[in-house]
Amino acid sequence: MAFSRSICIVGPSKRFLSGISYYTIRLANAMHSEKDVSVICFRQLLPTFLFPGKSHVGKDISNLNFSSGIPVFDGMDYNNPLTWLRAYNFIKEQKPDVIILQWWTSSVAHMQLLLKIFAGMSNKPKIIIEFHEVVDPFEESILPIRLYSKIMGKLLRKNLDAYITHSESDKQLVAERYAIAPEKIHVIPHGLYDQYGELLDIEEARKNLSINDEFVILSFGLIRKYKGTPYLIRAFEQLPLEILEKSRLLIVGEIWEDRKELFGQINASPAYDKITLIDEYVPDDRVNIYFSAADVVVLPYLRASQSGIAHIAMSFGKPVVVSEVGGLKESMAGYEGTFFVPPGDVECIRGAVLSLLGTGKYYEAPDQKWDKIINCYIELTQSI
Repeated sequence: MAFSRSICIVGPSKRFLSGISYYTIRLANAMHSEKDVSVICFRQLLPTFLFPGKSHVGKDISNLNFSSGIPVFDGMDYNNPLTWLRAYNFIKEQKPDVIILQWWTSSVAHMQLLLKIFAGMSNKPKIIIEFHEVVDPFEESILPIRLYSKIMGKLLRKNLDAYITHSESDKQLVAERYAIAPEKIHVIPHGLYDQYGELLDIEEARKNLSINDEFVILSFGLIRKYKGTPYLIRAFEQLPLEILEKSRLLIVGEIWEDRKELFGQINASPAYDKITLIDEYVPDDRVNIYFSAADVVVLPYLRASQSGIAHIAMSFGKPVVVSEVGGLKESMAGYEGTFFVPPGDVECIRGAVLSLLGTGKYYEAPDQKWDKIINCYIELTQSI
């Protein structure tokens, strides 16, 4: 028999702003319309100087906030036991029936493990982990972090009540890598990131960005090795000269890895004067300007579980050239504006981009609204 359950969602605060910060807020706000919801935020994730995006830590660059009426503890710090005690008191006060932990990095594993212990000391709520990453490739490449992640992750995942992924492919990976019974892993689609305002007139957006070119190709989001940006640059260089002369490759995002290599490739490119690189974590109030200015968005990932950028692009109705990898094969398949390419295939990226320039077509966003998706969470929490 179904009954009402209160839910506590655990994820990062806006101090170390990331896509998972947005996800935590959107999920909590959507669920608040149907359930009693509380939130615990991780505030200081690690020493700031170690964070690749340290330049935006603590800056007020997001307009998104938790709805009034949602109790929020903000937050737990990786190195402050007093904040851990306050989190324990928050759990005791809220008495959630279910706790949903957002998993995206092993750097917060000890805080998540503490919350698991605190839950066992209070009213023993059901605990769910929601996987946004199976494993972070950068963390996997560093031996001490890899060992820490393996040990802490094993303790954290043990004897939980359910697990969530955003695709069937990630479900399979999680089941195989962590020896979790597939029937305990539930696939729930990723909601659209449609909080960035209206689509602007394309000429107005380009004027705002001082772009005079006829065609604009946008690469957006954190710049990391697995994002495949070098392949996009090579594909752009190989556009027909008459198209290249009228085009602008706009690479926008905070550089986390391979900075020297990226600048070197751009500076050595025969099309370097047609490439604009903006190295910053873009404030919310400027996101719609970049997407409005674009003819096509290109996501040449070499691997991916999901992409928040893809969900932004879909919400703006833009054509998306995207690598056919991981969970993207499922989450993007229902969007008419998706154009899949093999990962790392320069010629296919070039061909797909070329076929879309000048079409000016707008695509209807898929039916992945949050008010529909939370029904999946509610059904899961009632079933465990």
